[in-house]
Amino acid sequence: MTSRTQSVAPEVERRRSRLVTAIAAVGAQNLILVLAIVMVAALFGVLDPGYLAWSNIRVIGDAVTIAGLLAVVQTVVIICGALDISVGSATGVASVVSAMTFMATDRNPWLGMGAALVVGVLLGLVNGVIIVYGRVNAVIATLATLAAYKGLAQLLSGGAAQGYVLGDDVFIFISRGAVLGLPTMVWILAVVALAVHVLLKYTDIGRNLYAIGGNDTAARLAGIDINKYLIAVYVLAGIVAAVAGVILTARIGSGHPTSGSTGLELKAITAAALGGCALKGGKGGVGGTLLAVVLLGALENGLTFHGISTFWQNVAQGALLVIAVVIQQRRSGERAVGLPT
Repeated sequence: MTSRTQSVAPEVERRRSRLVTAIAAVGAQNLILVLAIVMVAALFGVLDPGYLAWSNIRVIGDAVTIAGLLAVVQTVVIICGALDISVGSATGVASVVSAMTFMATDRNPWLGMGAALVVGVLLGLVNGVIIVYGRVNAVIATLATLAAYKGLAQLLSGGAAQGYVLGDDVFIFISRGAVLGLPTMVWILAVVALAVHVLLKYTDIGRNLYAIGGNDTAARLAGIDINKYLIAVYVLAGIVAAVAGVILTARIGSGHPTSGSTGLELKAITAAALGGCALKGGKGGVGGTLLAVVLLGALENGLTFHGISTFWQNVAQGALLVIAVVIQQRRSGERAVGLPT
């Protein structure tokens, strides 16, 4: 009996070790998000089997694409120890510019998308320059440009929808096309997410971004040009916002200064925080952010599926952000503000 116990013990220990290794590889945060997605899907699936139909899953995939793109790039910004609250408004500007350029160039989709990307670079550059050379806090700077870019989109469009793009094959393919059974928009999100993941995990640029967010003083002493990285990160955020703007134009069928872009910044920040990004920087990843995006999309779709008011959806989204930040604060072990040690 003793010998059998002794022979079983090492095997149990090996299995436990493999389990711990697997959890560490996937990440406890990611496992929690996967479990939450399964629970949400099971709950709404029991309430209505149509929720789990492939057609509705495609709807969820389409719906989360734009917020997913912004959440992925917001992950990069947060890892760097900053924040971009203006991404939603930048998306609106890019949407308007893409549609207006499309109409002004005899319905050329490539010039429309190219113009949107140029505008995205400029808007991101403005954010970076204000923060770096104006020495303005990132939250305050992008809060200001949130309002400014929203106003710019309304000025360019006159506050009305511009153009009609769904007569063009390229925009139709973006909005309604599919590759290997998956919507084109989902593929765009997947490609951008994979590129950002590789950038963060397997390049010196990614390691430097984590270093800047983790300890900017140490990063500066190590010779990292923090100003250059910050400006580049905000330019990247502008480019991805422009891609989101083009997709928004394709989905709506025209360029609109506010429709579809309002509230995107909150969704992006919420997804990044739920996905494990430390809002102080230096921690996070694309995988967790994407899982959080799927969770938010599944929850929002389920509530809409059952006729729950969008007001309650906003409450749920805000509550999830608070929960994510509270969990981060508890894990960090820092003393809560105003409370005794």
